[in-house]
Amino acid sequence: MRLVQVLIPKGKRDSVLEVLDAEQIDYAVWDETGRGDFEALVQFPVPSIGVEPVLDKLRKAGVSKDTYTIILSPETVISERIEILNKRYPDKRISREELIARAEDLAPVVSTYVSFLVLSTIIATAGLLLDSAATIIGAMVIAPLMGPAISASVGTVIYDRKLISRGILLQVGGLLLAVAVAWIIGLLVKDLYLLPPGFDIRQVPQVVERTSPNFLSLFLSLGSGMAGAISVIRSAGSALVGVAIAAALIPPAATSGLGLAWGLPGVALTSAVLVLVNMLAINVSALILFWLSGFRPFESSAIRLARKQVAAHVFILLTSILILSTVLGLVTYASFQTAHMEEQVNIEVSRMLNESEYSKMRLATESIDVDYKPADMILREPARVTLIMYSRVGQQIPAGIAKRIDDHLTEVTGREVRVRVGFVEAQQSN
Repeated sequence: MRLVQVLIPKGKRDSVLEVLDAEQIDYAVWDETGRGDFEALVQFPVPSIGVEPVLDKLRKAGVSKDTYTIILSPETVISERIEILNKRYPDKRISREELIARAEDLAPVVSTYVSFLVLSTIIATAGLLLDSAATIIGAMVIAPLMGPAISASVGTVIYDRKLISRGILLQVGGLLLAVAVAWIIGLLVKDLYLLPPGFDIRQVPQVVERTSPNFLSLFLSLGSGMAGAISVIRSAGSALVGVAIAAALIPPAATSGLGLAWGLPGVALTSAVLVLVNMLAINVSALILFWLSGFRPFESSAIRLARKQVAAHVFILLTSILILSTVLGLVTYASFQTAHMEEQVNIEVSRMLNESEYSKMRLATESIDVDYKPADMILREPARVTLIMYSRVGQQIPAGIAKRIDDHLTEVTGREVRVRVGFVEAQQSN
């Protein structure tokens, strides 16, 4: 339920009250004693979905869209006609006026936005380097990326170019800033020797997760965008949804910055693609949901223009997602193939070692080390297989074992393989 207060222009009192009477809305009227531009102040309760159509009718009765209007959320409204209004306006979405105000509030001033974004990126970068999921989640709580995405989508459906441009600039500029901040932090961490010698970010699970994206990442961003739109439309859970949106954007942006700092273009590129796909998916899902929820411009003449704008933006966003998703599809396929390759290698090597010629030997580790990443498959690099085996003191090592395993794996898998076998002499007391 909403409580609306509207100043009535001079000479429009009767026409405004006629609209409220026709809508069967209870109201209270006070004479206006301010600057003299208005005749009275009217206050009335109406369901949230009813604010928009009632204000549209009041505008036709002489209240301009720029007239002083306040929309409040009362705790309780007791009125004989509330049930009638609830049946007439059963939906629970907010009005267009509230949507615009909320979109503007969600996109903070630039100084606040930059401050929170930099702090969030610093914490997320530390979480990536420490391989700490909890730290990364903590960084997402303060990341202010939900507001710009919502602003751009709201601006598109109500045909407000200023709101669109502000939302796009904050998103693009913010993500570029996040990459730059993570890059600077990565350089500082390397120069100050805060990490162990030989530290490789490609071995950190939290980083690997952002450099091996697949189509499941697309579902995360689409769901986050829809959740963001629903939380604004229904006025519930915006803070928690903001965490999900930030989780789809800040960690991969920080990973891209770390890739630049470590001089790893593959890491920087794949995580940057993930950022772009997620940003586009969040925007297109929110945009479609706002439009399907019935939000339109104030002026009826602008609805046709807004429809064309929404269609054009959706087409551009979906086309961009489709193009970039080919990268995700390639990585998904490569990830499947590398996992299958690793499974084949383990099975075939174990089978060979069970043969009589090698029966007196055993692996020194629980599994065979297969170094074969999606990038290796895409670039047609060989799979690197390493085995460490125990042999008894004085036991003769079969000649050419590495070559035999290499030839067998190459034949079975159809891929180039490089095999290295190490032997450790072991003694065991009876």
